[in-house]
Amino acid sequence: VPKKLVTTVSGCADDALAGLVACNPGLRPLQGHRVVLRSDLAAIRGRVALLSGGGSGHEPAHAGYVGKGMLTGVVAGAVFASPSVGSILAAIRAVTQAGAAGVLLIVKNYTGDRLNFGMALERARAEGADVRMVVVGDDCAFTRPGKAGRRGICGTVLIHKVAGALAEAGASLDEIEKKVMAAAKVMGTLGLSLSPCSIPGSKPSFQLAEDEMELGLGIHGEAGVRRMKVLPADKAVETMLKHMTDPSNASHLSLTPGSSVVLVVNNLGGLSCLELGIVAGAAVRCLENRGICIARALVGSFMTALEMAGVSLTLMLVDEELVKLIDAKTTAMAWPNMLAGPATTRREEVPAPAEGPRKPRDETGIGPGAARVQRVLERVCSTLLDMQDKLNELDRGAGDGDCGHTHARAAQAIQEWMRSRPPPAAPAQLLSALADVLLEQMGGSSGVLYGLFLTAAARSLHGRSDSPAWADAMDAGIEAMQRYGGAAPGDRTMLDSLFAAAQALRSLRSPGANLLQVLEAAVQSAEAAAEATRHMEAGAGRASYIRSSRLEQPDPGAVAVAAVLRAVLE
Repeated sequence: VPKKLVTTVSGCADDALAGLVACNPGLRPLQGHRVVLRSDLAAIRGRVALLSGGGSGHEPAHAGYVGKGMLTGVVAGAVFASPSVGSILAAIRAVTQAGAAGVLLIVKNYTGDRLNFGMALERARAEGADVRMVVVGDDCAFTRPGKAGRRGICGTVLIHKVAGALAEAGASLDEIEKKVMAAAKVMGTLGLSLSPCSIPGSKPSFQLAEDEMELGLGIHGEAGVRRMKVLPADKAVETMLKHMTDPSNASHLSLTPGSSVVLVVNNLGGLSCLELGIVAGAAVRCLENRGICIARALVGSFMTALEMAGVSLTLMLVDEELVKLIDAKTTAMAWPNMLAGPATTRREEVPAPAEGPRKPRDETGIGPGAARVQRVLERVCSTLLDMQDKLNELDRGAGDGDCGHTHARAAQAIQEWMRSRPPPAAPAQLLSALADVLLEQMGGSSGVLYGLFLTAAARSLHGRSDSPAWADAMDAGIEAMQRYGGAAPGDRTMLDSLFAAAQALRSLRSPGANLLQVLEAAVQSAEAAAEATRHMEAGAGRASYIRSSRLEQPDPGAVAVAAVLRAVLE
């Protein structure tokens, strides 16, 4: 039985509703019933009240659609089970006694819902209430007409919205019933899923192989009309729209080029928001290619089936009046709050900003200085390329195993850059140019860290080339890395090698310091520090999330830095 984060299996529907009510000041529970009503019930006097509901497990439906401009109240059943006649009747009585000018029940087309809401309607009429019922069947899955008719799924939410906007504007029960029934006739929904779902305490409703997807399934975990191999998102969307609009399908929606639609891309509960965005883009593109105008697009979780990893697409043919009703304001928490306007893949781009003034390039790209710079850089690059596998291996224990690749990418980028133009010999410009290359090409957090180090070091070297300037540059670079990277010496990162070298370089500030001896000491300190990271606990970077007992190797970043410094010295 799949894991669920519930308090008790038997109380999950009550607990979910109670949680929603606790967090939403616009909702009030009805005493003794699993019913939620608008907290401003007095505002319904003289207007038509709208009630809906059904099984739990479809959250945010139906309670998320209670509010000014949408539903007056909802009645919830247990998970995937119709609500009781007694609770539906109690909700009708509550709104009638609050002075409603008639009640419209919006019901999804399932036998249990039709029976229970129908029975409550008959009893309320016997008590003298003016109650009507609209049954929504928007499912386009079944190609042959069945006796039960089309299932009511996510399109029902659009009906809640249209009815709610009409009621808020003061429309009569007759008018609302007529307009809502007309809207329901020009609407279709189709679901597609990569997984089944499971009621708390039960096994999954059906099985899907690793490489399969199911087309045309309902919202109660029932299997669909067709099982197929998993398709890429764009092909899956095309398949869905084709099925929904195929004239040989008894439950199809007629779409002709030039039609205007409202599109709902609905998460069935367990699809990642990343995938949902991909599906939404594919749906807009696919409809545009058919010459359909997408007057509005809604993307999110509107009517779910617990944790089903799937999506449903709803299309409603709209005219100007329907679009206005969809756009009307509502306080219902699950209705998206966004700018009204059409969906399009041809959204105008903001022009790219003008680049800042280019740094003046150093003219001394020739001469002995430049040749020496080129030799040093070549050595650094070949060192990093030779170490690629070793660094990846070290990184596997603590990170994502790509430290060698990242450094090799940097080396190749520097080689490419030197082939295109000789490197500047002036220290500040050299380091600044290297920072640009690494930031653009290296990637990973290492690319940014090296970029920060080199940029800050370059600033210290501006107009200076004396020995103490290099000690200042090293300190400035390390300070920038610490400020933004958050690591300190001893945290088992590349900073450990740099910090050790920097301490040795400080003696460059003493008059008469022997440059080569100081450099040799700095490189040796860096190598010793890199080796010492073997025994440290990671305090920053991705490795800090791993228990230290598993990190028997030195830190790859520290090893890479020590190797770069050794190559510079050679």
